[in-house]
Amino acid sequence: MVGPQRPRFVLFGSSIVQLSYRNGGWGAVLADIYSRKADIVLRGYNGWNSRRALEVVHQIFPKDAAVQPSLVIVYFGGNDSVAPLPTRSGPHVPLSEYIENMRKIAIHLKSLSDKTRILYLSPPPMSDEKYRESKGYLLSKQQRTNENCQIYSEACINLCKEMGLTFVDLWTAIQKIDDWKNTSFTADGVHLSSEGSKVVVEEILKVLKEAEWKPSLHPKSLPTEFGEYSASYHVSPKLKHKL
Repeated sequence: MVGPQRPRFVLFGSSIVQLSYRNGGWGAVLADIYSRKADIVLRGYNGWNSRRALEVVHQIFPKDAAVQPSLVIVYFGGNDSVAPLPTRSGPHVPLSEYIENMRKIAIHLKSLSDKTRILYLSPPPMSDEKYRESKGYLLSKQQRTNENCQIYSEACINLCKEMGLTFVDLWTAIQKIDDWKNTSFTADGVHLSSEGSKVVVEEILKVLKEAEWKPSLHPKSLPTEFGEYSASYHVSPKLKHKL
């Protein structure tokens, strides 16, 4: 652990979280925006569903940790929505179980600290056509569809409303992109590109700005560690970033 202590934001989810630190990914963009303001911690696990997340959430977020996160951003549901296979293998989780898993994850996160805030990301839409192009040889074994993504996304949103959780409706936000099915918001039909990640970041910042949390976790509301610039080093005003 290094000091000074900053707010800690944890990104917890499946591959959309794990891959978010790639060039232009939404996790990397958030880390840049919150530079010298908060530490962005990645806990992304490719292929995971809500069932697996619930099994280990107590290990990833132990109640007796010396420092608890200020914010946990949670994403699961895309893998859960994959159609079940005859062999019962694969990541599919029935809708009712998915809802209860996400409920239990939220309950645990709420118990960490009175100051720990939770933000759920609903499953975004996917491009069936791009997915078939990239995974066509697997379609006989595993089926992922935009229709199923919508069902799980709506379930996630409804749960958040029921529990009073803050959330980002990625299903709706992504579809605001003109001709979103044919744009480059995703490279393989599922995982977000830098263009899709921009939408995620914009929506997260919008929610953080509107949330009535004290203290606010929006970057403009957080202090910059050791001041913005050194008094002994002149920096041109042109180089100052504007959020």
